[in-house]
Amino acid sequence: MKKTLWMLAGAATLALGLTAPAHADPEANMKKAGCFACHAVDKKLVGPSYKDVAAKYKGQADAVAKLTEKSRNGGKGVWGPVPMPPNPVAKISDADLKAAVEWILKQ
Repeated sequence: MKKTLWMLAGAATLALGLTAPAHADPEANMKKAGCFACHAVDKKLVGPSYKDVAAKYKGQADAVAKLTEKSRNGGKGVWGPVPMPPNPVAKISDADLKAAVEWILKQ
């Protein structure tokens, strides 16, 4: 009985260790959501580079919340005349969007 329990516990531990969270790769999720169609890491495309965004919001305690909200709902006028369209949950989940914003702020 003890051996069976240990084997089950070991199998469960292994399974949990092999299962990565959906937001484990923010860049891949951002590419899938289409973020890189308008943004690049180090140069302006349609929208600002991620490095420019990180620099603008550096040190702001509410940066993650602010950028998550702007990314989810869209915005205009902050980086020029081209508005950013909203990004619904169907396009990128809340967890993946938050992970993406955190990744952007590290650039």
